[in-house]
Amino acid sequence: MTKISAADVKKLREATGAGMMDCKKALVEAEGDFDKAIEVLRKKGQKVAAKRADRDSSEGVAITKVNEENTAAVAIVLACETDFVAKNDSYKKMANEFADIALKHKTKEEFLAADFGEMTVAEKLIEQTGVIGEKIEIASFERLEAPYIGSYTHVGKIAAIVGLDTVVENADTLTKDLAMQIASMGATSLTYKDFDAEFIANETEARIAAIEKENEELVRLGKTLKNVPKYISRAQLTEDVLAQAEEDAKAQLKAEGKPEKIWDKILPGKLERFISDNTTLDQEQCLLDQNFIKDEKKSVADYIKTYGDVAVTQFVRLTLG
Repeated sequence: MTKISAADVKKLREATGAGMMDCKKALVEAEGDFDKAIEVLRKKGQKVAAKRADRDSSEGVAITKVNEENTAAVAIVLACETDFVAKNDSYKKMANEFADIALKHKTKEEFLAADFGEMTVAEKLIEQTGVIGEKIEIASFERLEAPYIGSYTHVGKIAAIVGLDTVVENADTLTKDLAMQIASMGATSLTYKDFDAEFIANETEARIAAIEKENEELVRLGKTLKNVPKYISRAQLTEDVLAQAEEDAKAQLKAEGKPEKIWDKILPGKLERFISDNTTLDQEQCLLDQNFIKDEKKSVADYIKTYGDVAVTQFVRLTLG
């Protein structure tokens, strides 16, 4: 029987992250051959991975990496099965190592085929599945390039990266604020102009139906009913729609007996309220149309304007699960 030294076990453990006993068993099976021992551990990982292929890997670590020039960034989710594993320092370290490699590659496929020590990233994932005993995978991979890119990660659960079309003074602050906005408010589109007409129509019908059903319950409980909007996006508020809203507001003011000479002071607020009530989809999903979380008196678009002639080119938001 080949004699396995403590130094050999330590070396294999440092290379793979596997437990002391697993490393010793692998070295014994490989008759002391270091490379074969790594293969033994990898095969163990393959067996565990096959058994756990259908398991839900909804926990893990979301992480971002930006290059030194702030012109490229990557966001990945290294997923596992339990929060216990995700909180482990060695797991977080591995996620950072993966992200460093991911930043150098343009696609998830290239990233998985990239070198990780003496194996590929894909092989390392299989190996660590055997080491940890849980399904480990790269659940998400997104990469952006732009003249300037910033990022933000929220407690390892939400990762956001955002790109600007030009470099401006304090671009680092602007991109961090925008990435925090994206992480916090969950924007999915840049502007309402990106919405498909069919999507807006279907979403409008669904939202109105949901509010009407909720109002039925409020009637039963004798509570105040919720406003049922006609529209949910700025894309629906044509000049004719806004003109009609203004006429309706004037009619209301007249019915209330408000002097016509003060209408000009009241109408802007009423129209602003009309637009707010009828653009709920934009406020939820469109980055530029949301209220800025650090100053809700202005929109994100208005906040960006304070930095001069600069625009967001694209953004990415990743979450666990």
